[in-house]
Amino acid sequence: MSALQAAAAIERGTLTCEALAHACLERIDAREPVVHAWREIDVERTLACARALDRQPRQGPLHGLPVAVKDIIATGDWPTRHGSPIYANAVPVTDAACVSLLRERGGVIPGKTVTTEFAFSHPGPTANPRNPLHTPGGSSSGSAAAVADSMVPLGLGTQTAGSVIRPAAFCGIVGFKPTFGRLNVTGIKPFATSLDTLGCFARDVADIELLRSMLTDGAYRPLEAPAVPLRIGMYRSSDWAHAQASSQKAVLDVADALRRDADVRDVDPLPEAKAVTEAQRVIMAFESAQSLRYEYRAHRAALSARLIEWLEIGMNISYAEYVGAQHDAAKARGVLRSVLANYDVLITPSAPGEAPVGLDATGDPVFNRLWTMLGVPAVSIPVASGPSGLPIAVQLIGAWDRDRDLLAIAHSIEQRVRAGSSPSAS
Repeated sequence: MSALQAAAAIERGTLTCEALAHACLERIDAREPVVHAWREIDVERTLACARALDRQPRQGPLHGLPVAVKDIIATGDWPTRHGSPIYANAVPVTDAACVSLLRERGGVIPGKTVTTEFAFSHPGPTANPRNPLHTPGGSSSGSAAAVADSMVPLGLGTQTAGSVIRPAAFCGIVGFKPTFGRLNVTGIKPFATSLDTLGCFARDVADIELLRSMLTDGAYRPLEAPAVPLRIGMYRSSDWAHAQASSQKAVLDVADALRRDADVRDVDPLPEAKAVTEAQRVIMAFESAQSLRYEYRAHRAALSARLIEWLEIGMNISYAEYVGAQHDAAKARGVLRSVLANYDVLITPSAPGEAPVGLDATGDPVFNRLWTMLGVPAVSIPVASGPSGLPIAVQLIGAWDRDRDLLAIAHSIEQRVRAGSSPSAS
């Protein structure tokens, strides 16, 4: 069931919170030896929480729904390890703001999901549930894989470069990165505070809107059909050559399908795109070197060589370079604002292609860095399968604070894709 289907069944009384929790836990028990999505699961605590919710008045559509929580997000009753042995037994004093909101709305947290080391690039053990020989993407690998494998209907991740959109694309689910700063990140381990963004995973766009509304402390309203004709900008980007043929074909096929009742036009790559992508790297390195200064100084031996190298790059970036990068990004936001005034959404690849083979890396965020740096909302929806039979996704980009409008358009496109035969991008 989707999250909304499960919520409706709980409201009707045809499904209990405990029964849903049981079903999720059984799925986890069956598949976890293959997928390795979870850092920790507590069966008895999860069932006790679900039983307690069955005895309480319904607290809204999230009531009784299990939600995966990435293990850099603080939970006052679970260890929060950040994918590092440094914090192997660290239990925070309080919940992160997003976790508090979920609990208040009746969400059930079965455990904590695997993250890469401090949400950077050194991977954990999680495998792609579509093919366990392939990466699930990172850094929100566990939450994306858990949702994709129907272990839970909803999940929380974070994105600093491409850590929500990319794993969603690789695992064949919906991933959503909101407008920067609109979902509260208090209680989430910082990596780069100008970029860190709380994001959402689900198997349906409509379920993303449910989770997003809960995280804004708002009331859920079903998505409404967008006004037509839509104005769609096909953004090939200056990195188009980095996309595999399957990913390019998926974007072109979706754009062609939308031409029936939408105004679809090519959008020239932003002249500032390369400078902004470089600014994202500079800002991410500079800020992460400050955020993880303690770990580098006091526990360097416990850090991966990959992370040490990155932090030392950041330590060699001057404050003047950092400020210059921030100015480059601010200038580009002004240019993008004028572009987005002419379009409802831009469509572009979510990732270079299918999930790569191997679990020693998490894939390339080449199609995510620009949008993360500029702070616009982005959503990835699966639309095709590639030559290896793994998912191929497209990414939709909206204007700042048009998150709900973006999801409504994504929902419309998702319905079209599902109504037709699933296209092959091979």
